[in-house]
Amino acid sequence: MPCAGVCDHSRSAAAFTRQQSPPGGPGVGAELRHRAGTRGGTQGTGQGTAQHAAQGSPLAARIAESRCRLQSAEELSRRQGAHAANSGAWSLHITSRPRAARPPAAIMLRRLPLGPARGPLPPAAARSTVTAVPLAHAELGVRGTRLPLVLLHGIFGNHGNFQTVAKALVRRVGGQVLTVDARNHGSSPHSPLMTYEAMSLDVQHLLAHLGISKCILVGHSMGGKTAMVLALQRPDLVERLISVDISPTSTTLISEFPAYISAMKSVNIPAGLSRSAARQLADSQLSSVVQDPQLRQFLLTNLVEVEGRYIWRVNLDAISHHFADIMSFPVFHKPYPGPTLFLGGSNSPYISSKDYPEIQRLFPKADVQFIEGAGHIVHQDKFEEFVTAVLNFLPPP
Repeated sequence: MPCAGVCDHSRSAAAFTRQQSPPGGPGVGAELRHRAGTRGGTQGTGQGTAQHAAQGSPLAARIAESRCRLQSAEELSRRQGAHAANSGAWSLHITSRPRAARPPAAIMLRRLPLGPARGPLPPAAARSTVTAVPLAHAELGVRGTRLPLVLLHGIFGNHGNFQTVAKALVRRVGGQVLTVDARNHGSSPHSPLMTYEAMSLDVQHLLAHLGISKCILVGHSMGGKTAMVLALQRPDLVERLISVDISPTSTTLISEFPAYISAMKSVNIPAGLSRSAARQLADSQLSSVVQDPQLRQFLLTNLVEVEGRYIWRVNLDAISHHFADIMSFPVFHKPYPGPTLFLGGSNSPYISSKDYPEIQRLFPKADVQFIEGAGHIVHQDKFEEFVTAVLNFLPPP
């Protein structure tokens, strides 16, 4: 569940095609087609259909559904040409409809104290074993007729990872969008506890203190699991949910991450260096273990200067101690009844066909969509396609 990099993966699935014209007449529609075979471009043999049918999940009928809209005809033409050239991969055929532009919203970053709440607090049973921390967050736009959107980042990230997405959403549809620093990340407080139950409780308290009785959750990776846990615990707070490139299952694909954490703990930066020199030295010290330059640069966004010393603003001890918890997913028996979108990257392995039965069990109204050419950080790799997918999943105003 790392927050950087693109994973190579090929998965077999059934051959299917589904096309939908949403209300509003022709010219607004999408088709997501997967030819029998694998996403890595390997020619199919027919085994994919049998493997997918063996899953026995009604979710398969909705996996192909995608209602993305591009912002220009030129982008549409370019994408249709690119997909036509790759006959063994997922192909996304899209029509466009322009959206009205809105002025950019002001940004405010703050951390709320855990004082008297203006909304419903979590049940006492949840509060008795876990203590919430006040989360730092940025608020964009103003609350109106639309439900607020709450965006949750992944491990080693911060609220800034979703800031560009938040600005785009406010500009295009208005309303209020919150980007949040998880506990032990960004400007939020450190805590020795780092479980999804704790992170869910933090967000519940944030919503209560902001007087938000219902919202739309969007979470990436670790943030996606936090969003799913919150929706399963408190479905009354979540109108709908988007889980970005993560499933409600244990993640076993990043065995190298504990080594990355150890390498970060070993970084030694002498006092008095400029920020650029400190980052360059830290990059050099990490390079023997974290060999991906893009991932190193992402991790280095957490290197900050405090009183002349360079430290990591993420709580490495808590993350290391609870790493198994972060990679797993809590057990739930009662499903979340609201609409859910699992939005993955076609080049990422974090949502696969083996996850479909559990997705269907816990999120019976789920759709699964993949954005072609995106890796794990879908919103960075394919920004416009990601924003379009989110916009089309939102309820009407």
